[in-house]
Amino acid sequence: MRTSLYPHHVQAGAKMVDFAGWEMPLHYGSQVAEHEAVRTHAGCFDVSHMGVLDIRGSQAREFLSYLLVSDIERLHQPGQSFYTLILNAQAGIMDDLIVYRTEPGYRVIVNAATKSTDLAHMNRLISTRGVVVEISHRADLNIVAVQGPAAVKIVAQYFNSSELLDLARFNAVVIDGAFIARTGYTGEDGLELVLENSKAATFWNYLIQAKVEPCGLAARDSLRLEAGLNLNTQDMTPRTLPDEANLKWTVHVDGSERDFYGRTTLEQCRAEGIQQKLTGVVVEERGIVRQDCAVFTDVGVGTITSGLYSPTLGYSIGLARVPIAAEGHCTVEVRKRELQARLVRPPFVRNGVKVHK
Repeated sequence: MRTSLYPHHVQAGAKMVDFAGWEMPLHYGSQVAEHEAVRTHAGCFDVSHMGVLDIRGSQAREFLSYLLVSDIERLHQPGQSFYTLILNAQAGIMDDLIVYRTEPGYRVIVNAATKSTDLAHMNRLISTRGVVVEISHRADLNIVAVQGPAAVKIVAQYFNSSELLDLARFNAVVIDGAFIARTGYTGEDGLELVLENSKAATFWNYLIQAKVEPCGLAARDSLRLEAGLNLNTQDMTPRTLPDEANLKWTVHVDGSERDFYGRTTLEQCRAEGIQQKLTGVVVEERGIVRQDCAVFTDVGVGTITSGLYSPTLGYSIGLARVPIAAEGHCTVEVRKRELQARLVRPPFVRNGVKVHK
């Protein structure tokens, strides 16, 4: 499958790769240059392979209250949003997503690799619970992320809107038919825009003319890892509990009796004791850690879930699932070598600056 911006990526010389069945740009020549553009100025990403689902109906709020681990009642006004999870019956993470309250209902943005599974799960819950809910998969829309210190100003100029400059984080507005949210996946300020397919190319061309660097999946991965953000299917899977993915904070219980799918199992697992956690790893010598490398700690062995060379920091970093009591010094096995490393609390970089200790 291809997004409507596919011809623009090819024309710009992008290296195209398969991602969840979509032909997507990996990079446009230099992953490092794209990464640095986002940290210092602005970069743009075509993320139209992700799923836009509009959820409406008289019982949409009741449905989302049961579907999501977070309390939908916390979205008081149209435009407000939060990051949340969908769990399976074993309390494993089916997907992570952002849900927005809109004037007619709710909008959720789901991952490309889990979109069909999410839809099947939602429709099954609608059927079994008998709620009045309509889910529209908006294949007529594109998503463009613009990220970096100059991103908001550049987009505000395109829409001639001062409102965007004052838009709070995790809030969204609709301007000239574009759904614009101050969210992102890079650790920088920025916006994510949901546009009609017919308007996406004009906006993309404007960004390129405004010296916004087009960025591919490779830079998106290094940026999000520096920001300590999970990648679905790697740092979290259907076998991973929220507490094992550093996402316990998304689960809103606080003494509430609100039921959500997977809650009973999650509470049973918590009562039995969570055995693992997700934490950061910093390599203290030359070498690059990768997914599936073994991590040796004083209290047991763990595994790197994501790892790479950090362009901002100049050394290798990663996320690792390790025994819950693990801390401090560790070693990581890379190609039969044991690299000296430390467990640290992510994020590693925030707004282009080192923040880990």
